[in-house]
Amino acid sequence: MHFIKKNITKDGDGYVTLRPEIPEDMWHSYNIIRPLDKLRTDALRRVTIGDEATGSTSSKRVHTILTLIIEKIDFDPSSSQLHLSGRTCEENAYVTLGQYHTLDLELHRNFTLYKSSWDSVALEELRKACTPGEGAEIAAITLHEGLATICAVGEHITVLKQRIEMAIPKKRGANTEAHDKGMQKFYAAITAAFLRLFDIEKLKVVLFGSPGYLAQRLREYIFMNATKMGDKTMLKAKGKFICEHTSSGHKFALNEMLASPTVKARLQDTRFAKETAAVERFMEMITTDELRAWYGKGPVERAVEKGAVATLLVNDSIYRSNDPAERKKWVEAKEEVEKYGGEVLVLSSIHESGVRLAQIGGIAAMLSFPLDDLEGEGDADEEVWE
Repeated sequence: MHFIKKNITKDGDGYVTLRPEIPEDMWHSYNIIRPLDKLRTDALRRVTIGDEATGSTSSKRVHTILTLIIEKIDFDPSSSQLHLSGRTCEENAYVTLGQYHTLDLELHRNFTLYKSSWDSVALEELRKACTPGEGAEIAAITLHEGLATICAVGEHITVLKQRIEMAIPKKRGANTEAHDKGMQKFYAAITAAFLRLFDIEKLKVVLFGSPGYLAQRLREYIFMNATKMGDKTMLKAKGKFICEHTSSGHKFALNEMLASPTVKARLQDTRFAKETAAVERFMEMITTDELRAWYGKGPVERAVEKGAVATLLVNDSIYRSNDPAERKKWVEAKEEVEKYGGEVLVLSSIHESGVRLAQIGGIAAMLSFPLDDLEGEGDADEEVWE
């Protein structure tokens, strides 16, 4: 994300002007922009022009500037497109006050975002968005016979790039040759998609996962093809490829690869590996030390109030709530945990670790000391921070 300018007061209100440069910047924008924020950007709009003399009308597309109070935010991770909608709060020659409009943020086009309160979560997301350097560059392919799932695993998002399905003849009797030919076509289709979707020089790691030996055979096919084509760049990257056992070729099997000790060792310096490890540790603690592992908003609120939280796991969707009071409450919870030396991990809701956290309510805490019956304390609807 290219930073243009900023004017935020000590009270926390003000604006920033940014320019998205790469698709992942749309994900950062999605985390920064919230309902009731005011956003200003260029837009093309179709307007109707009337001719008073003849009574005829015509329409044309015009360039204008829209300033909206945001009501709805939608992000499409497969295309990294960010759709915004809301009502105009400034009028011009083509737009009247209060009109409802939708717009898509575009790469290489500036936008200015105004907030009445830039809280610590929004400021941290802004800092990460404007820090030079891209996230973890990882390609992951899970496969079983006839199905392959190809994903791009970034620092903040996991994107399904392509799903390949192909009918493979059964391996039985005289049909063995047909089966082998089918598998070769399958490996060729995966290889072609992989080479089209990724720049091997920019990738840090390539993960292959499958039941049995399919991952190893795909790896062998790719390098056999590279040798045949004289692709020195691919041959030089051989050390980037890791094969792991998974239960299937579906996207959820990516979790199994990321939990592998071999993969963890290779990815130990990446942010998402830390998040995956934290979720794994929490899930294990539920069974081995349950009084130090709590999830759900009520129990976690009360654990924070007691100063017992060592690690707070929060799904970033919590901070995109349409309820400003809800957002403020969990911003204060984050700050409270950090004030007493605890760690707060904000997990991407479309990364595998964030998806797992969402399945247990989107928020969890590992405590520094055990607490009993947090679910039964107080009123379940009580607001702890006011």
